[in-house]
Amino acid sequence: MPGLGKVGLHAALSAIERDAVIVGVSVSDGALYDEGGLDVEAVLLHRAKTGSLRGFQDARYLANPDAILEEPCDVLIPCALEHQITAENAPKLQAKVIVEAANGPVDPQADAILREAGTVVLPDIYANAGGVVVSYFEWIKNLSHVSFERMTRRYQQISNNRILDAIGRLTGKSLPPEESALLLQAPNEIDFVRTALENTMAISYEKIREPWKRRSLPDLRTAAYLGAIESVASAYALDGIFP
Repeated sequence: MPGLGKVGLHAALSAIERDAVIVGVSVSDGALYDEGGLDVEAVLLHRAKTGSLRGFQDARYLANPDAILEEPCDVLIPCALEHQITAENAPKLQAKVIVEAANGPVDPQADAILREAGTVVLPDIYANAGGVVVSYFEWIKNLSHVSFERMTRRYQQISNNRILDAIGRLTGKSLPPEESALLLQAPNEIDFVRTALENTMAISYEKIREPWKRRSLPDLRTAAYLGAIESVASAYALDGIFP
């Protein structure tokens, strides 16, 4: 269950692309919940027409947006407010996984309660880091004064064309024009950024998950902090700042 702001909306749409069912959404003036699943596009259309979630016929409306946090779901994604989950409401949460897509949505007392309850919290230091990662990519591009696509775009087009030719020779058939055009389309800069972000996040998650399991650390937050400290210590050692 995400919100419907910039982060929450894209989290919902990305989850839908991966066949997830969105059972709840919230905004500042209310929330909607339907255990059978919400039609997010219909919700957006209704809100655009009325300026509110109130009156949407295909779900239960909650006037208090914070109440949505306590509804049944598998994954809860708080996307906007700091300390939205506290010692007061943490015992009432039913989510199995909480993804911190905002800065500090779970306060320290709630974090301890959720840990004791066995709820997995994907910490903000990881889950909310996409913007910083992409800013790093932009910094690299600005330093080199070369766009990501310039060095590889033509090579990718040639490679894709060779693949199509090989398929045609081996099968004696040609792909439909629309599929050929899709395969021949070389990646542009946004494609490079998105795939690099996905790869970075996947590698980073393994760096958190592996010590969490191997060292039997309390939670993913502890594992993320430990990895960050060890990375800084390693960089300092390489620079000769301390032995």
